[in-house]
Amino acid sequence: MIKIAQKLKDQLWWLIISVDYDYSRIAIADHDLNDETLTLWLEDKHDFKNSLDECLQVDIKAREFAKIIKGENLNNYVGSKMHPTKNFVYKARIEINAPLKWYQDDAAIIEQQWAREAVLKTMLTQLVETEAAGIYE
Repeated sequence: MIKIAQKLKDQLWWLIISVDYDYSRIAIADHDLNDETLTLWLEDKHDFKNSLDECLQVDIKAREFAKIIKGENLNNYVGSKMHPTKNFVYKARIEINAPLKWYQDDAAIIEQQWAREAVLKTMLTQLVETEAAGIYE
């Protein structure tokens, strides 16, 4: 679960309304990752901005980004392992690297894009589901 401040929720709702609830129109204009934060700049694909200052800036804690990578199984694959003492092979998820290390060191450009899009999808889904749940409570 991503922690979203109320101000950011309001800005995200404004963006959702401006794209006529067509989430596929929301694009990641740019991104930046440091030790503590993943920053995404969001914009409408039908209304590209001239600078990042005009885009919606979203800051996600790096550990929340890591949880999403792990939850989406982006940093691992299904493979065969040999049991260390009983000599039988079994299927298991094999981690390529820790989530953030995988993103920075191992992931191809397209896999990094998938990870960022997973963050956007998770954030928008969470926003819509929590607001809908709040309406019916």
